Amino acid sequence: MPELPEVETTRRGIAPHIVGQTITGIVIREPRLRWPVPARLAEYVSNQRIERVDRRGKYLLLEVETGNVIVHLGMSGSLRLVTEEQSVRTHDHLDICLGSGWRLRLNDPRRFGAVLWQTGHALTHPLLKHLGPEPLGEDFTGEYLYHRAQERRSSVKAFIMDHRIVVGVGNIYASESLFLSAIAPARAANRIARHRYDQLAEAIRSVLEDAIEAGGTTLRDFVGSDGKPGYFRQHLRVYGRANLPCPQCGDPIRVRRLAQRATYDCPRCQH
Repeated sequence: MPELPEVETTRRGIAPHIVGQTITGIVIREPRLRWPVPARLAEYVSNQRIERVDRRGKYLLLEVETGNVIVHLGMSGSLRLVTEEQSVRTHDHLDICLGSGWRLRLNDPRRFGAVLWQTGHALTHPLLKHLGPEPLGEDFTGEYLYHRAQERRSSVKAFIMDHRIVVGVGNIYASESLFLSAIAPARAANRIARHRYDQLAEAIRSVLEDAIEAGGTTLRDFVGSDGKPGYFRQHLRVYGRANLPCPQCGDPIRVRRLAQRATYDCPRCQH
């Protein structure tokens, strides 16, 4: 699944080409995504200028004068800038047509993504209004995590993957952040000291910033807006490295199921 760094990479890739452009139309080839594409989407956005492209968690927000087009890439989606003449591929479900002649094209093989509309402010949409803080924002601190964790008996990995606590920390980046902060992923969230949450908050920020800088994780189904895959996977320390040596102590990396997700950690270094 494209995670926060992949979505942020996409945002940065498309924004210079579409901000300031007027939407001239919408081509919907397949409306049956995770939620139906609004049948009147073209009516809502045509002849409006894209004012900005933002991101909230894993959602992309294309702001026009009267509201926002909200895009989620689902499990395997991608956005590409293409010309009108470029041939349509299998799973190219929707085009946003621009005055420049370019089109912003959504490809989504599994159809778990979404293209939605919200009149007015995007953050009033039901999918967005209950989201936790951005992990790269000023509101995300060790103090905040420690406070929210006090009533949580679930594992710390499940805790930081809860989008109501913090957005965008998916399975890959949760494993990497917990390794950097030397915290065992199965440890109860309410049994971690404040100073260790300071370390975890900083690790989450560092891992995500490194991934964004590298262009996002190379996942099987993801390509960036320029058609090139990301290159963060080569820097992963524990995720996907079951039985390989820990980069710190040399013991084998362990993989197990935790909250029904594959979880990678070093039993010696994380406690």
